[in-house]
Amino acid sequence: MSTDLQPWADTFGRRAAQLPGAQIPWLAALRQQSLDRFLAEGWPTPKIEAWRHTSLSPLAAASFTDGSAQPVDQQIVALKAGDAGHWLVFVDGVFNAQASDIGDLPAGAVVLPLSQAWAAHAEAIQQAYGQAEDGHSTSALNLALASDGAFIQLGRGVALETPIHIVCVAASPQAAHFLRHIIHAQAGAQATVVEHYIGTPDASNFHHASTRLSLDQDARITHLKLQQESEKAWHLGEIDAWQSRGSYFASHSVSLGARLARHDIATHFTDERCETLFNGLYYVNQRRHVDHHTLIGHEMPRCVSHETYRGILADTSHGVFSGRILVAEGADGTDAIQRNDSLLLSRLAKSDSRPELEIYADDVKCAHGATVGQIDADSLFYLRSRGLDEAHARDILTYAFAAASVARIEAQPLRQRVEQAIRRLLPGGQMLEAA
Repeated sequence: MSTDLQPWADTFGRRAAQLPGAQIPWLAALRQQSLDRFLAEGWPTPKIEAWRHTSLSPLAAASFTDGSAQPVDQQIVALKAGDAGHWLVFVDGVFNAQASDIGDLPAGAVVLPLSQAWAAHAEAIQQAYGQAEDGHSTSALNLALASDGAFIQLGRGVALETPIHIVCVAASPQAAHFLRHIIHAQAGAQATVVEHYIGTPDASNFHHASTRLSLDQDARITHLKLQQESEKAWHLGEIDAWQSRGSYFASHSVSLGARLARHDIATHFTDERCETLFNGLYYVNQRRHVDHHTLIGHEMPRCVSHETYRGILADTSHGVFSGRILVAEGADGTDAIQRNDSLLLSRLAKSDSRPELEIYADDVKCAHGATVGQIDADSLFYLRSRGLDEAHARDILTYAFAAASVARIEAQPLRQRVEQAIRRLLPGGQMLEAA
């Protein structure tokens, strides 16, 4: 075992006995198996094709603490902004009941922190929790050290009128947190789930989050992940969905913070007439790095997927998109569209894009593409000719580029949250707010 892995073995030794469910034999064994896999494989390196453009060497060399309870009341109040919803708040990887407000739920809906759900829902959690061999070695580290997360179970035909907000706050600088969220929508159920990731300014914390969703027949889930952590933070995230007949899954990934952020997002169609929307927006500046890896598995006939990711890159930042659509043999009637567009605000910014189609069926309609470019000179001249200074004109065109992704978020309160977040990041954001 290399020296950069020993701290994680020590962390497991300190935390294992205190993790929720530590007394459950199968869970304790699974955590140990997962840790053993991580220690055997180590951190992914650029020698692995899926990590070719993303190096975790700085993360592997960093040191982290366990963290401690910190007051976050003001942050949570500001984040809620008076919006209605069912709020679960996790601070440094631990459920915070005082800051949370789950509220009233209809019959058949369960919204709990995972640490409390073990008592009454252990069997359902076990079916969805995952296996040590799933995903990359980083997935195994999450499985070994996950301290808490959200457990959401929607009964047959249950429809929530307001979103479920999962707020994950990194309050302690230099701390590492691992969360695991489980979402199960039974037949005909409908809900919107929002994951917020925030932290304290200049904190070099490490958040690793895994979200596992299962959608039964005709279920509809809209999922928005809004990552707004410190520009010195590290963030690794995974979203894995399994869709049954006639289900609809919308994934909106908005990545605006962290010095390095990696998002692995996948869905699998296990029956006919499934539909999915993958919509992504990311902004990186300075020397920050963001990587989106996606997989849409068209295993069954007559399914539809639309995927669009947009990136805004400034200074010497680096954006990576690798999207794979797999159309299996017999998946006739597949309709799949994939696109990645990158806007470079600097000559030194870099974008690597790899949209990919892998098709083993004949009767399909599939398309993919990618563009990388700068602000259009003619559009800039047009705005300048109307009396705008160059900085304001550039910000308007940059925001217009982002707005195409934001517009795909149907819920107006959530769309407004993302709009405000983007405006605040742009150099002339205050002018845009005023406009």
